[in-house]
Amino acid sequence: MPVHQVSNEPAIVGVEALRGGWVLLDARPAAAYAAGHLPGALHADPDRDLAAPAPDPARGGRHPLPDAAAFGARVAAWGIGPDTPVAIYDDQGGANAAARAWWMLRSLGNRFAALLDGGLQGAGLPLDTEVPVPVPVAPWGEAWHLPTVGVEAVDELRRDAGWMVLDVRAAFRYRGEGEPIDPVAGHIPGARNLPFAENLGREGRFLAPEVLRARYLELLGGLPPERLVVHCGSGVTACHTLVALERAGLPGASLYVGSWSEWCRTERPVATGA
Repeated sequence: MPVHQVSNEPAIVGVEALRGGWVLLDARPAAAYAAGHLPGALHADPDRDLAAPAPDPARGGRHPLPDAAAFGARVAAWGIGPDTPVAIYDDQGGANAAARAWWMLRSLGNRFAALLDGGLQGAGLPLDTEVPVPVPVAPWGEAWHLPTVGVEAVDELRRDAGWMVLDVRAAFRYRGEGEPIDPVAGHIPGARNLPFAENLGREGRFLAPEVLRARYLELLGGLPPERLVVHCGSGVTACHTLVALERAGLPGASLYVGSWSEWCRTERPVATGA
């Protein structure tokens, strides 16, 4: 399991990042980007750039990570190097899929990647349809450096009192009352639930660091954040909670990339209810 690389750079930035010196990255679907984006923003396609093809979600989930070296080449083509400040946004409070882009850039080795707080709506700027032409830099990054775990490890850790598996999907999905995306409703037995949406306050902005810290310390109940495994439906919105933990000064949790989309297709046990 990779060791967390501590960054002192903020995980969240405000609109001041739009005043120059930052690469702006739009992580919404292609059609939304084409219809209008923040001026100067490049496009990180959630399916093409931020995930690999998923011919069999039972092996890696619906949004597996792409090859790290290939992603390094892609971001280099956008003019992003390991020391380039990058402000990333979407129109879902960072959950789809700006937080995933943040995690991937940080994991590749860019400690300056940050989410634009409030996203597209919070920027308060007129939209543009012009596609900028970046100046490429040399390819960099060959491996993911932030911790991830696979389905076999999750199956062991969920039964270990020294670890916690956290499901950040909406509560109704966790309880198995409905499942709009995957073929089976419910959750991983032993997993706790704290929906990623609760990281946000009014106007879709992240809660203050001290509020997030108190919330997650209470959840952890004395466990260090390095003993936390975070998952969602397919490893995308889970990154939103990893951003929140970073903002709270509690880095080090692992991402289960395959998440529920993989687990529920592997004939492993399923729990329902609270």
